[in-house]
Amino acid sequence: MLALLVIPFGAATLAGSDSGPADETATDVYYQTPGVPSGPPAPVGDPLTYPRYGSLDNRTFVWFVTQQHTYFGGFVLALPIFCVILEFAGLVTRNRAAAVRYDQTARDFLRVTLLAMSLTAVVGSLMLGLFIWFYPSFMKYMGGTFKTMMPVYAFIFNAEALCLIAYYYTWNRLATPALKWCHAALGILCNVFGAVLLFLANSWIAFMMSPAGVDAQGRFLGNVWHLMHTALWNPLNVHRFLADIMSGGAVVLAYASYRFLTSKSEEERAYYDWVGAVFLIVTVIALLPMPFAGYWLMKSVYAFRQSMGVTMMGGLLTWLFVVQALLIGVLFLGINYYLWQCMGRLQGGKRYEQAYKYLVLGLTGCLFVWLTPHTVMMTGGEVKAMGGAQHPVVGNYGVMSAKNGAVNLMICLTALSYIFYRRANRTITVSWARKGNTALAVLFGAGMANILWLAIYGFYVPASVRVGLSSPQAFTTLTVVVAGLLINRALLRGAVVHGSVVWGKMSVRGMVALFGLAVSFTWVMGLMGYIRSSGRLAWHVSELMPDASPWAYTPTLAFAAKMVTVNMVVFWTTALLLFWLSSRDQRSLPEMDPAPENQLLFPPPSQQETQPS
Repeated sequence: MLALLVIPFGAATLAGSDSGPADETATDVYYQTPGVPSGPPAPVGDPLTYPRYGSLDNRTFVWFVTQQHTYFGGFVLALPIFCVILEFAGLVTRNRAAAVRYDQTARDFLRVTLLAMSLTAVVGSLMLGLFIWFYPSFMKYMGGTFKTMMPVYAFIFNAEALCLIAYYYTWNRLATPALKWCHAALGILCNVFGAVLLFLANSWIAFMMSPAGVDAQGRFLGNVWHLMHTALWNPLNVHRFLADIMSGGAVVLAYASYRFLTSKSEEERAYYDWVGAVFLIVTVIALLPMPFAGYWLMKSVYAFRQSMGVTMMGGLLTWLFVVQALLIGVLFLGINYYLWQCMGRLQGGKRYEQAYKYLVLGLTGCLFVWLTPHTVMMTGGEVKAMGGAQHPVVGNYGVMSAKNGAVNLMICLTALSYIFYRRANRTITVSWARKGNTALAVLFGAGMANILWLAIYGFYVPASVRVGLSSPQAFTTLTVVVAGLLINRALLRGAVVHGSVVWGKMSVRGMVALFGLAVSFTWVMGLMGYIRSSGRLAWHVSELMPDASPWAYTPTLAFAAKMVTVNMVVFWTTALLLFWLSSRDQRSLPEMDPAPENQLLFPPPSQQETQPS
């Protein structure tokens, strides 16, 4: 923890004192408001200011360490959120045995978080050292511009670290019913500090992409809010917060899969099977709005600088978005595959096997639509041969309305898979069952038809109109998913249960698929981080501070893919080591008595039980 404290103060130490005369005024490059310059101007760039060691590429070292810091930082941010949710679940449930299990699960996750936090501090210190050593002029400028925020960042980081430590070490001291609520409040405070820390870090990233609060020379004009609140800050906050929740969920999924595959007893396998099922739902909840958060971010990029948006989605980085679409499609297919494997826990799940092939066909068709590019990078000869930047056939189909329609249909089909899973071992007994099933079929049929129609309609309208079609598509999807799950829940009230859920009766390939989903989440995060950073091209700070280093060029797509893969492999190797260390002193799991499903927030992790509502 102490090692990371030097990050804000180290950057501030490098800050210069250059600024304009006291009576000079300048205009904000984004807000167009007047202000008095009070910070250093952005360096114009000098290749001699970049230390170089033979033929080594400084950027590669910084890229690797920064990505590892981002992975573990998201890990440390998200897991305390899950711990607080589990602790509250234990507080509100009326089943004592379930409360003990929730409480122990939360503490086990918190133990992993503390180990990861120490590693995050070490990696963060290394990252700072590399930035100061390899990019001194950049750090001097950023430290001078954000010097008013550095003490705030240090305070928030200290507060979050101390709260996290206190949250863990007071777990037993504040275990009485009266004090347990105070302990949960401490966890909430820890998460508040973590969110503020993320927003502060995002303000620096957003400034590098879309500077504000400075004049044309890059000098700070005294308005801290403008400096933080750039054109991309809000969408970046939402996008990265959801990404961190997915990252934390992925770690829990991998942890559950690891412990399931290495468990020696049926009780442990049943417990970690339950953990994986619960946190897959949490991760999917964060995944579903990600396409819309990404769309908002890219829409904001286009609004700020159209050239940057074209570079990211229609030019140099286009093929990476195709790869990203493939990975997201794999995630949806993997989630559905895991749900279908979960049918093995239930008696009666085989009756839906015939529906799987149609779901796979629909998901695969949507994936092909999403993969279709609109424009790609081509040589001059290829452009001449095709008569333009767009392929005469493929380019006509790669419009955004079609891609949005595809992803929305994949979300609806995934919700349908979950509804099949909920019904697998039940017979509906409500008097209005026929009408309810008809309403459910009409809801999904009409909703998906509307999404498909809007996707097709986008081919016949101008691009300015086509962009607006994403809102009704998203609203239709939200309506179908929420209303469908609520109708299905109402239909299952009082249903006859045919056998109990046998936790632990999960195939090995199902748990391997769960681990594969976790790995895919982090691969997508690394890829999208590279795309976002590369959108600046040869600028440290867009249009203010150029990157004059010898390695300022954009690396090839093959090299970028290799770097993202290496980062992902190193992260998961380290994470598995943390899992092993945290499990060495793992306590034995307490016995649980069966409990009615309506007494529990989540299904009880006993080996056999009634399916949760």
